[in-house]
Amino acid sequence: MALSDKVRDQLAKVSCATLCTALFKRGLRNQFIQDVLPLKFKGKNMVGEAYTLRYIPAREDLNPITVFQDRAHPQRKAVEECPPGAVFVIDSRKDPRAASAGSILVTRLMVRGVAGIVSDGGFRDSPEIAELDIPAYHARPSAPTNLTRHQAVDINVPIGCGDVPVWPGDVVVGDGEGVVVIPAAMADEIAAEAVEMTAFEDFVTEEVRHGRSILGLYPATDEKTKTDFAVWRKAKGR
Repeated sequence: MALSDKVRDQLAKVSCATLCTALFKRGLRNQFIQDVLPLKFKGKNMVGEAYTLRYIPAREDLNPITVFQDRAHPQRKAVEECPPGAVFVIDSRKDPRAASAGSILVTRLMVRGVAGIVSDGGFRDSPEIAELDIPAYHARPSAPTNLTRHQAVDINVPIGCGDVPVWPGDVVVGDGEGVVVIPAAMADEIAAEAVEMTAFEDFVTEEVRHGRSILGLYPATDEKTKTDFAVWRKAKGR
């Protein structure tokens, strides 16, 4: 089922931390991509369905720089075919010694309306990418071309990114801390629960700032907490 505008909007307003808790309640412990950070978080969540690219270790006789002359080269083809609104997720084998992509390819994704790019490797031209109007997440900067370490072999297949399994169509959310992957089949319910959790956590934060103890408040084991939260929600329109 395609990601609806409603769910996309809900996920744009919740944190990866909250989403991880909602996923954990359903037994999913390994959905936060490890060692991947935003180049420059601009205060707005990245949300979109995963479109993937898989690299394997480069074999030199099959991966000279001339492979880029082939219009069907998987990296180039993926950049031109990643759907608008999707998140381009790259399996770089957690190896940032060579770039997953550079500013020209990321600019092309931006112009085409792609929602963001994630790699468990690195990007070259990272200062330029950081200033583009597209969310970008990676492990660390990397100047060498991808060909020196990576060989692009598959487009839009299941991959691993930062030790997280990513299937095409899974919902990818990035905030200022990192990136979480939500299985497509549960995106609607996770989004709805995260919105509820966020409202409660905002209430709790206000109460704690006013000096209230967390005992009985977080989690809400006291009946008074539930009553107070209901009053707060009505007053806030939440």
